[in-house]
Amino acid sequence: MAPEVIACEQQYDYSYDARCDVWSLGITAIELGDGDPPLFDMHPVKTLFKIPRNPPPTLLHPEKWCRGFNHFISQCLIKDFEKRPSVTHLLEHPFIKQVHGKDMSLQKQLAELIQEQQQLGSITKTRHERIHTRRPYHVDGADRYSLDDDLVNLEVLDEFSKLYHGVKRSSNPPHIFASADAAYQSMVTFSKDQCIIISGESGAGKTESAHLIVQHLTFLGKANNRALREKILQVNPLVEAFGNACTAINDNSSRFGKYLEMMFTPTGAVMGAKISEYLLEKSRVIKQAVGEKNFHIFYYIYAGLYHQKKLSEYRLPDKKPPRYIDNETGRVMHDIVTKDSYGRQFEAIQHCFRIIGFTDEEVYSVYRILTGILNTGNIEFAAISSQHQTDKSEVPNPEALDNAAALLSIGSEELQEALTSHCVVTRGETIIRTNTVDKAADVRDAMSKALYGRLFSWIVNRINTLLQPDKNICNAGNGMNVGILDIFGFENFTRNSFEQLCINIANEQIQFYFNQHIFALEQMEYQSEGIDAAKVEYEDNRPLLDMFLQKPMGLLSLLDEESRFPQATDLTLVDKFEDNLRCKYFWRPKGVELSFGIQHYAGKVLYDACAFLEKNRDTLPADVVVVLRTSENKLLQQLFSSPLTKTGNLAQARARVTAASRSLPPQLSAGRIKSPKNLLKVDTMEVMRHPEETTNMKRQTMASYFRYSLMDLLSKMVVGQPHFIRCIKPNDDREALMFSHERVLLQLQYTGILETVKIRQKGYSHRILFEEFVKRYYYLAFKAHETPLGSRENCLAILEKSKLDNWILGKTKVFLKYYHIEQLNLFLREVIGRVVVMQAYIKGWLGARRYKKVKEKREKSAVTIQSAWRGYEARRKYKEIRNRRTDAAIHIQAAFRGYIVRKNYTRLKTSTVCAADPQLTSSCFTSDFGCEEHWQQTSNLSFPEVPDFLHKQTKKDLDEISASPFIQKYSLEMNDPQSIGQPQSVADHQLSSPLRSHKKGGSENCLEQKLRTPRRRCQQPKMLNSPEDNMYYNQLNGTLEYQGSKRKPRKLGQIKVLDGDDEYYKSLSAIESVPEDDSLLSSPSSSSRGVSFAQS
Repeated sequence: MAPEVIACEQQYDYSYDARCDVWSLGITAIELGDGDPPLFDMHPVKTLFKIPRNPPPTLLHPEKWCRGFNHFISQCLIKDFEKRPSVTHLLEHPFIKQVHGKDMSLQKQLAELIQEQQQLGSITKTRHERIHTRRPYHVDGADRYSLDDDLVNLEVLDEFSKLYHGVKRSSNPPHIFASADAAYQSMVTFSKDQCIIISGESGAGKTESAHLIVQHLTFLGKANNRALREKILQVNPLVEAFGNACTAINDNSSRFGKYLEMMFTPTGAVMGAKISEYLLEKSRVIKQAVGEKNFHIFYYIYAGLYHQKKLSEYRLPDKKPPRYIDNETGRVMHDIVTKDSYGRQFEAIQHCFRIIGFTDEEVYSVYRILTGILNTGNIEFAAISSQHQTDKSEVPNPEALDNAAALLSIGSEELQEALTSHCVVTRGETIIRTNTVDKAADVRDAMSKALYGRLFSWIVNRINTLLQPDKNICNAGNGMNVGILDIFGFENFTRNSFEQLCINIANEQIQFYFNQHIFALEQMEYQSEGIDAAKVEYEDNRPLLDMFLQKPMGLLSLLDEESRFPQATDLTLVDKFEDNLRCKYFWRPKGVELSFGIQHYAGKVLYDACAFLEKNRDTLPADVVVVLRTSENKLLQQLFSSPLTKTGNLAQARARVTAASRSLPPQLSAGRIKSPKNLLKVDTMEVMRHPEETTNMKRQTMASYFRYSLMDLLSKMVVGQPHFIRCIKPNDDREALMFSHERVLLQLQYTGILETVKIRQKGYSHRILFEEFVKRYYYLAFKAHETPLGSRENCLAILEKSKLDNWILGKTKVFLKYYHIEQLNLFLREVIGRVVVMQAYIKGWLGARRYKKVKEKREKSAVTIQSAWRGYEARRKYKEIRNRRTDAAIHIQAAFRGYIVRKNYTRLKTSTVCAADPQLTSSCFTSDFGCEEHWQQTSNLSFPEVPDFLHKQTKKDLDEISASPFIQKYSLEMNDPQSIGQPQSVADHQLSSPLRSHKKGGSENCLEQKLRTPRRRCQQPKMLNSPEDNMYYNQLNGTLEYQGSKRKPRKLGQIKVLDGDDEYYKSLSAIESVPEDDSLLSSPSSSSRGVSFAQS
């Protein structure tokens, strides 16, 4: 399958085209050449994971094939499909073009090859060839047992996790996914916290098992937040880079205890995670045993900075490694430079930081502290002698000191003072004492251990902050947890020190918890419930654990007591152990002074007591703490300003950092004057305290931290229902596919697995109270609506209905075999499945009925809405039509009123002209009189009833005309006897006569005839009633031939504009063609022009 096709399954915004078939063609070519396709020996699901990440495949032996064939395959298998050639282009490839014309010969060769392969038949594959199949393989002959699959190689994707999701354990081969699924199903079913305890020897596979469990639980508790799932999966690689190291028996040994709590909602969706870390082996930072290495992160960061060419930025040498990571082989730098694994791991760590949510500033500060630790290890001291002091030390080469101080953002002089001297307060006086060379080296190493230990605790706390549950999704108190304990395994090296003692005591505690839960508690319940069950003997390590932890005569208590004596030595410590620990589990070998032996549950271990007291004290001088608190690095300030918990870890709450202190210890004040910037961001209260009060290392020892860590770990474990996973180491040579029967049998014996098998066969692993049993399984024998009581009879009815056997009822509990719970759960799932089917049908019927009602209601609502809308639309259209008609009426009225005014104005002007010309007075008067008389007759005949508004409008128009300036001016001229003669008086009499007759009502009919209503379409033709109409048509018939109407129809409300070329105006007399302009009539020259025109 082409990479782009696989990418489309994971990224929905990805695409591909027909060139994916070209990739398949290249794979087919490889299969024809090698006999098998690439990655044929890998599980298909894992193959899909590998194809996008691996380089393009090639032939196994390219040298055996021609150059053209190799080039053809390389062209087909270009991973970037946009650069991959298409089929059309491949047809032009030389390798393809050379076969043209050779079809028959090639077919013959292919047929012979197929026949040869059929004759050979199938050949049985060896184990390494079929180890990745998922089918058991039966071998005939001497080897007659079934070989199961190597399921460890199938953990990559979720496809394999589906096989172990809610199924019977017998349905699939044994796998750790089945244990994770059992814990998850128990959590969801019983609503109770679960605890998965992984134990075994170092190198047995506990860390890898924890990875698989986290992956499967993340798959089972899939949440909508995909980013949260990715963060949880990236937690283990990040923490293990800082907490794991290479030992003599394990390349990835956990050097700390880790308890991961995965938090789920009540419905089973993952919502967060929390890590608790215990007993980090800080001494590994400064020194490692022969054949061992420092923590992984130091090599990862060194290789990453080397390839990024940033070693000079972090003051690291590029030829000789720092002292803390150097070893006796002298090949550290060679491995860092040549091994690609270190560089890839560094990139993976950066990816983890980014996915989980660390900021770039935080990651940069982490890198500076780590490189500062490496440079601190390079600080060397030399003894100097003076007249008064012979044990004083100094730093001869200040380069490493300056580098460390620069990376830690502190002053080099202050750091040197803190390393080479210390403060002692006696009776209120501060005395500065110098350190010897050995003492200065111990202070340097103590500072490095404290830096790394607190940094590791801060990373864990930061992860917990970034992975805490979202309060909006679910309250943390309402959720459920699945705890996963991945602790350092039992160790027995050639030389065992204080760290191995703590690790083995922790494993003793885990073994005791296992014995109590599997054997002791179960047999106690048999006795209390009156169950007759066979008693299984087991090895109880309770006395040995008491020898370690009891007070005041336990081993750890004696160690703390001896650590308080300044003059105590490791030899006095061993002597005290021998005097007080008088039991069969402790012995002291002869001939070796600083050694003692312990008979652990896993065997005898000999411990070297050298440096036991110093490691237990773990003293960090107060002067170093004060100097580190004055750092400009905010993260470093926080590391040494936050208090430590009883388990020795950094407190979760962030310490408050205030302004600089004005008072510093005497050994710091001199150097601080030169660099006042370094005084910023120091906790004032912490610096003002007595130096010895700034740390509680004097009161707390590593043994006390260890004791509280075990108590805290057990308090978390006992809350949930335990699930034990025993990791068995197949051999001591770290070889794959090699099984040592003696070694495995020994582990099965001391871990109690054989006794566990016996008690599972004879005993009852599940013991459930009557009330809880009835509440959980009453569906199997009772109806759903019933609420049966948690009685013995009801439990018996459920068990008989289920047809189980080999169960026993106690006084208050039901005792079931390990396989009964699985059967009951399957029966319950079937019943619930039938109930779900019935519910589905009922819900479907109810849903259909509700849908029908809703549909009818929606139809009625739609009809109502449509009716209302139609009414609204009709009213709106009616309103528009009414408004349009009102506007049209207004336009018609305006046009008509204008017409009346202009008509009356024309008549008045004509009467004025007639009055000015005596010759026309009689004709005008006769014409007017005839017009009035004729108009009155026709109006009386045609329009017997005239509306009142026309009378009122006509009267109003005449009043306006009489009040106009022209009429008033004319009246003044008529009253002037000098300007007007006798004809004008006659004209005035003739002009005033019609006006007076109008006021009296004598000539109203003539005006009413002029003001008649306009005609509409489809009405009768206009009657010729007025004298103007008779005169117009008479003159037109006498001078022009009728050619038909050439006028264009007028629009509604349009007023015709009369031009001077109209035939009507040409036929009229010159008297009626006087301009209608008011200004011309009112001007002084208007009367003279009128007179001259009339005279001509």
